[in-house]
Amino acid sequence: MPSAWSLRARLLAIQVTLLALVCVGIGAGTMLAMNRFLIEQLDEQVRDASVRSVTLFNLGPPPPLLGVPRLSGPGPIFLDAPGQSTGTVGAVVADGRVTEAAVITTTGARERVTDTAYRQLSTVAEGGCTTLELDGLGKYRLIRAVAGGGTAIVSGLPTAGVDGTLLSVFAIFCVVGAVALTAAVVAGVVVIRRQLAPLSDVASAALKVADMPLERGEVNLPSVIVSVPPSQVHTEIGKFGTALNRMLERIADALSARQASETRVRQFVADASHELRTPLAAISGYTELAQRNSEHVPADVAHAMSRVAAESRRMTELVSDLLLLARLDSGRPLDQASVDLSQLVVDAVSDAHIAAPAHKWSIELPDEPLVLAGDQARLHQVLANLLSNCRIHTPPGTTVTVSLMAGDDDIRLTVSDDGPGIPAGQQSEIFERFVRGDTSRSRRAGSTGLGLAIAEAVVKAHRGAINLRSVPGNTQFTVTLPTTAP
Repeated sequence: MPSAWSLRARLLAIQVTLLALVCVGIGAGTMLAMNRFLIEQLDEQVRDASVRSVTLFNLGPPPPLLGVPRLSGPGPIFLDAPGQSTGTVGAVVADGRVTEAAVITTTGARERVTDTAYRQLSTVAEGGCTTLELDGLGKYRLIRAVAGGGTAIVSGLPTAGVDGTLLSVFAIFCVVGAVALTAAVVAGVVVIRRQLAPLSDVASAALKVADMPLERGEVNLPSVIVSVPPSQVHTEIGKFGTALNRMLERIADALSARQASETRVRQFVADASHELRTPLAAISGYTELAQRNSEHVPADVAHAMSRVAAESRRMTELVSDLLLLARLDSGRPLDQASVDLSQLVVDAVSDAHIAAPAHKWSIELPDEPLVLAGDQARLHQVLANLLSNCRIHTPPGTTVTVSLMAGDDDIRLTVSDDGPGIPAGQQSEIFERFVRGDTSRSRRAGSTGLGLAIAEAVVKAHRGAINLRSVPGNTQFTVTLPTTAP
């Protein structure tokens, strides 16, 4: 559809269409004017021939002494008069029918017309010239004039000369129009491309900005996306470029403010997590000391101390997770070593099987070990978090499958289960921090909502990617890791 064409194509199509309409209009007007002019000239010749024919018919056959030769042949004798051109038709009409009619051939002799032409000539009415298609002769301009004795003379000339001239002019117009349209297309492509070049520059610059990672982290946007000369500020392209530059400036300010806020929050989380480790260690130590003498305290106090110990352990894990995320956000490099992913999968699945024996655990590994460069502890934490997610959010009896597959320059680790799946409304934010599958946020399963966020952060720190695809009966997390060291 034309609405789906580019602006260049539409402008060029409009230009060529308008030029074609102008050429057609000029050609049609010229052809009509020329046709009218040539027909008027032909009618004047027809009237002259009619006057000669009527005059000679009224005078009768000339005497031999006058020196006018009498050529043999059918038809009225006035066709032999001087001035009668080749192709002239003459007919004598008496009592409503043609008594004799002939046409002058290219040799100058008279030739009888057909019986159908006889009948056609008898239908010519008095008055001005009229056009008639005569049988065997073609198109003619004819006129009927009254002669002596109640007889009428019909005279006519062919329109073949007029038609030939118009055809030649039409052919010339077609050639000139084709050349003009071709030149217009070439010139239009050059002019439109040159005039829209600034718009293409703006689009290219906007695409570069659109491809930048704007969702998180520090973003360095260019101060001016497109240069607008002062002389072009009032033009459409200039206004568009200026508006785009102002919008980019506002976006850069907003991103800078967001980055500063995120930096402050991350610094606060890191500092708070670091500072909380010391009192948590003290709480855990004193709780453990108190539990050693639990038989000497009341039962409710012993129960309370056990709950304090459990909550202190959970809070210690939470602080450790927050501190890890803060370190990953700050870009702190990970350890680099040779990691055997096959052995890592076996160890992680074995731990998960001990923690949830009611689930069915399956492993699919290649024949040869898959090794890459990375942080083994963090990669083990990624897989452990994914398996814990399957264990916590699926019912007993669910089958969990962990598979490894080697690509050309990467390794794909897949964790899938046949559980109820993740609701579609939560899939877009499943890797966000403190997002839980349990909407009541009850912590009944001990989840902090940081497991998948940590997994994504660790995978990205390894220059990899983690993706989710979930439908009821099939939930699949796919981790893609490059085989080369970062």
